[in-house]
Amino acid sequence: MTASLKSDSHGQTMVLTISNPDHRNALGPDIYAAGVEALNVAESSPDVRSVVITGEGQHFCAGGNLQRLLDNRQQPPSVQAQSIEGLHNWIETIRSFPKPVVAAVEGACAGAGFSLALACDFIVAAHNSVFVMAYSNVGLSPDGGASWSLMRALPRATALELLMLGERISAERLQQLGVINRVSGEREALDQALALCERLNARSPNALASIKELANDALTSPLHEQLGSERDHFVRCLHHAHGGEGIAAFLDKRPPRYR
Repeated sequence: MTASLKSDSHGQTMVLTISNPDHRNALGPDIYAAGVEALNVAESSPDVRSVVITGEGQHFCAGGNLQRLLDNRQQPPSVQAQSIEGLHNWIETIRSFPKPVVAAVEGACAGAGFSLALACDFIVAAHNSVFVMAYSNVGLSPDGGASWSLMRALPRATALELLMLGERISAERLQQLGVINRVSGEREALDQALALCERLNARSPNALASIKELANDALTSPLHEQLGSERDHFVRCLHHAHGGEGIAAFLDKRPPRYR
């Protein structure tokens, strides 16, 4: 079966499903390109206010296809470098995408699959899901921004333990560490992710885009620059139609209606 990325709509949420069930939804260049294209379309669509990324069947994503990686050893290094650039383009697109992106994880979430989940704004994972930075288990180093994400989310020793030892870690433990937002029942991750998106969809898309941009910049910007960015975003949000609607709805004691 050919690996693909399926797209579906649930209200104002776009659901992107990694479909490569014969290989536990292993990733590949076609999926990377489809992911970038789908988000580019969603960014300009007023009908899409959030995105969920999930896997078909019992697993989220087992990472890279090891047979394809083995075959690439017979090719010039530039072939694998180009493939990784495709993955990284998708990761950067998720990070800069102005709408919330939620990973809904069941089963295996390994290697680049784990990196993909970490790139999302929220992670909802079934209680029986298993996360593993599998790279060092096969003599490789991480890609997909895993080192960047984990070193910012966790203490150095904990991040290096995951990256270097390649041991499995549970959804519950990652929630305790602050990496995962919600732990669901088995086969309930997508439903909980969609419920989370419904709550996000009811909020101002303009404000959420500002918050995501500020959050992305916060770890690298000096305080003075971040304060200036917060000022500019706040003023723009206040004078946006959503700011007027949000304040009016609060004063009128009614739910806001953002259009």
